[in-house]
Amino acid sequence: MTEKVLALMGPTAAGKSALAEALAEEVGGELISVDSALVYRGLSIGAAKPDYPHHLVHIRDPADVYTAADFARDAKASIADIRARGRKPILVGGSMLYFRALVQGFDPIPAIDSEIRATIETEAKTSGWPALHEQLIDVDPTIAAQIHPNHSQRIGRALEVFRGTGVALSEWQRGETAADAADYDCIALCPEERGTLHARIADRLDTMFAGGLVAEVQALHQRGDLHTDLPSMRAVGYRQVWAYLNHEITLDECREKILAATRQLAKRQLTWLRSWPDLSWLLTDASGQIVKTEAVGSSSSAPDAVDTADGNGENWLTGINKVARNF
Repeated sequence: MTEKVLALMGPTAAGKSALAEALAEEVGGELISVDSALVYRGLSIGAAKPDYPHHLVHIRDPADVYTAADFARDAKASIADIRARGRKPILVGGSMLYFRALVQGFDPIPAIDSEIRATIETEAKTSGWPALHEQLIDVDPTIAAQIHPNHSQRIGRALEVFRGTGVALSEWQRGETAADAADYDCIALCPEERGTLHARIADRLDTMFAGGLVAEVQALHQRGDLHTDLPSMRAVGYRQVWAYLNHEITLDECREKILAATRQLAKRQLTWLRSWPDLSWLLTDASGQIVKTEAVGSSSSAPDAVDTADGNGENWLTGINKVARNF
């Protein structure tokens, strides 16, 4: 029986990468990044690019659009390649829509009339994207809760799907579970206390600014072919520094806006995770040590209570706890 692929999820700054790297070294694994910013070349400091090798990092130009469906295709190819070389694939990241596309799949959405999108764009120019986000709350509150009120691309997509089909995007995405969903062992890593997560977010942001975040975005800004309607430049951190470079906000305001947006991102990620089926949790303390394990399908928090992934008395949750003892 083929061993399940570990899908290590969690909010931003939870410590996923460090744990995944230690686990990969222990089990002979290779990491596949599940991050909608890291797919773009030139997004490193602001996207917290790890030094450890990951598949699907810097594979697209930031002027390109890279979809969740693109990710699912590329991730499956990476998984097959890693397994063919006798290694273990490990998915790690916080882009929940990417995880959803790969693990659970989507129903195919019919083509939407381009005039509907044009109408939405016109409305946005008149009323602003936050006003359209309010419309989205009325017709698809599930999706609206996952989208920032200024995220033009995702708001526009959700509204055009509803207007074009009469069915909310969340209903399309509910669909039928992909046939290979059982091939993944989904585990979330998260600090037990929200204050701990917020402190890590703030510390990491300070590191990003000290490491040259503004200069990184400035290099992208100077290309001349990028703008903040592109998915790459909508990434948290990049759009705020972009506004600073356009003299719309001060540097102090820029930092505060990034901090607030990152906290909001973490909140949305946790919203996704709380509704994720068959998910186990690893909760950590302020030092990053795992202090609690909540295993799926078990009344016990002990990792050994979870069904094995490969039939050999060992599973990913058990393996992670072993690694974590020396983490």
